[in-house]
Amino acid sequence: MGAQDTTAAQDAQPGVLAGQPGVLQDKVAVVTGATSGIGATIAEVFVAAGASVVLAGRRKDVGEAFAAELGPRARFVPADVRVESEVEALMAAAVAEFGGLDVLVNNAGVGVARPLPLPQSDLAAFLDTLAVHAGGMFLGLKHASRIMIPRESGSIINMSSIGGHRAGWSDLSYSTAKAGVLQLTRSAAVELGLRGIRVNSISPGPIPTGIFAKNAGVDAERADRTASALEPLFASALADHQAIRRAGSVTDVAAAALWLASDASSFVTGQDIGVDGGIAAGRPVTVAAAERRLLAEAFTDLPT
Repeated sequence: MGAQDTTAAQDAQPGVLAGQPGVLQDKVAVVTGATSGIGATIAEVFVAAGASVVLAGRRKDVGEAFAAELGPRARFVPADVRVESEVEALMAAAVAEFGGLDVLVNNAGVGVARPLPLPQSDLAAFLDTLAVHAGGMFLGLKHASRIMIPRESGSIINMSSIGGHRAGWSDLSYSTAKAGVLQLTRSAAVELGLRGIRVNSISPGPIPTGIFAKNAGVDAERADRTASALEPLFASALADHQAIRRAGSVTDVAAAALWLASDASSFVTGQDIGVDGGIAAGRPVTVAAAERRLLAEAFTDLPT
């Protein structure tokens, strides 16, 4: 996570990155997709709140450098969430390094660089998107729960998306995978709740992160470093869709994850938290009012 990303997050919600010390004191967490964007900010906030965190991702050099930056309560373990043996080893590393596992954030994901119209779409690419987002979360749930069940406690947080609720906000394969995450979350919650484990999801709206630039072919490190520059563009583009008139930030999402990971949400399971500025709720009232005025004017101008 570059310095510019951290500064932008602090400007959005300084209280969150100040750490809320002790909220996750003595808890052990695994965060997948933790080398950039939302995952990196969640890992940073969790460490500041007192947790020991195992960061997972595929960029070993970036992950190790970020873990070193976070300090002695952070470790990086390279893992591809599509590979079951690597996911199993990731959860085992949390136990070996820090003595247990209290929280899992299933955040790893991929964007779709050049979405194709459905008639030209490729089945292999569609299934690979499902493998990362749905399959990877399934494996995380499977192997984290094996550790949590004997202790009869734990919180698992799955990252979904506004695309899982509303068509048209993302590529067909991504939207399908994220919709699956919502049902996977509910199904796991009603099963694992009997063993003391909570399972919830978070659905961010469009959040300026490096994934957008990466999908456009920009170098990954540069994309992560310059993500905050997208905020004015996002705020403008979302003005007709979002009740809260600013771009969302990675810190907004991390704040929701922090609450779900903490004991403050101990009676919450099987739920999805939208961090979308109000997109899922509906269009801003000013947009609807403007359309009604146009309709009224059109009817007034009709010949009698």
